[in-house]
Amino acid sequence: MSFWKKLIGDHTGEVDFYEEGLEMLNAGKYHEALTSLRLALRDTPSDAAVLQQIAIAQTRIGMTDEAARTYRKVLSIDAESPGAHYGLAFLMMHEGRSDQAVKHLRSFLAKAPDGPEAERHVEHAQKTLSELEASASPSADG
Repeated sequence: MSFWKKLIGDHTGEVDFYEEGLEMLNAGKYHEALTSLRLALRDTPSDAAVLQQIAIAQTRIGMTDEAARTYRKVLSIDAESPGAHYGLAFLMMHEGRSDQAVKHLRSFLAKAPDGPEAERHVEHAQKTLSELEASASPSADG
């Protein structure tokens, strides 16, 4: 049934592929999610929401260089995208690029989303930013 809906539905399928990709991400099926999200992107190559979900899937399967490029593409479309700043912050942190991580965490917190799901990300970003700034302080003084 879903096949026919995608084939003859009002949309060209991108909405269905996007939803399917989100479902796969939530189920931990990251490779499948990536495939669906890439199909969603086919008709709207500059869709920041789809690109951001692709970057999340890429991160979860260890494609961190690709994820960073994808997050940067999101930022080229929407320079204030909180999700892209959040994702890049943690990728930069894991690469040992604390200065870049701090920059992206600050950008995320400046435009942080509201809501219960966002709350844990905001708290995590605040805690991480505090830790990074604290670890940078002694070297700045000495």
